[in-house]
Amino acid sequence: MSYTAEISRTNPTAIIFLVDQSASMSDPIGGEVPKSKAEVVSDAINRLLTELSIKCAKEEGVRDYFHVAVIGYGHTSVGSAFNGDLSGRDLVPLSQVADNPFRVESRTRKVPDGAGGLVETETKFPVWMAPVANGGTPMNRALQYADQLVARWVEEHPGSFPPIVLNLSDGESTDGDPTSTAIGIASQATADGAALLFNLHVSGAGGQPVTFPDTDAALPDQHSRLLFTMSSVLPSHMRSYAASQGYQVSESTRGFVYNADITSVVQFLDIGTRATELR
Repeated sequence: MSYTAEISRTNPTAIIFLVDQSASMSDPIGGEVPKSKAEVVSDAINRLLTELSIKCAKEEGVRDYFHVAVIGYGHTSVGSAFNGDLSGRDLVPLSQVADNPFRVESRTRKVPDGAGGLVETETKFPVWMAPVANGGTPMNRALQYADQLVARWVEEHPGSFPPIVLNLSDGESTDGDPTSTAIGIASQATADGAALLFNLHVSGAGGQPVTFPDTDAALPDQHSRLLFTMSSVLPSHMRSYAASQGYQVSESTRGFVYNADITSVVQFLDIGTRATELR
């Protein structure tokens, strides 16, 4: 494994989010303020898109270090989950993402007051995708969709940092075993390494969270073990970042999280998209 290619405007990389939008995503997930799993996941992705835009912003505007797709799967469809002007689009240059939120909400959050306490403040929260929860879980079709996007990307950007696919789901695939499709994604590669597939299982089944495991021994059921097996090993720079955040990692650590709370979802997305130094 390499994963050392410079990420730049002339050599961007792709991030593909696969978002489970099945009916069970309406179930609540833990946290200080209970929310549905669909709300938690959409908030996490919207927050990450904001942070990516800020990270890539220079004096002249947001630089296109990344091209981003947000693909929803549920009810009877698989396709772009962007709302508004980006609706129906797949891989979108980050500058266009930054310029085209669906809406901008005002939200209240607590920040340090400088004296050891917290104070509430209003903040702007751009929204690119809204929470959806309806129908089944066609995970296999979603991974096939991602596979096609990855294939096109590696053909057009053969020297880039490999595409990253992040699958966020709470249930079993309802359209067949996705294993072979997952293997297909990970078998595609640029000169810098194989495409990366990470999975985050937002389970309502209870049990202890499992974050970045190197075995499936602590996972409670066949489905979570399947998603673990489908997940790529974390490249060394992502392992280093995970370790710096207090996670136990090894050379076999995979990009997989089970039964995550709201904080874990955001941390997972940050680690999963942590790239080499941007130019």
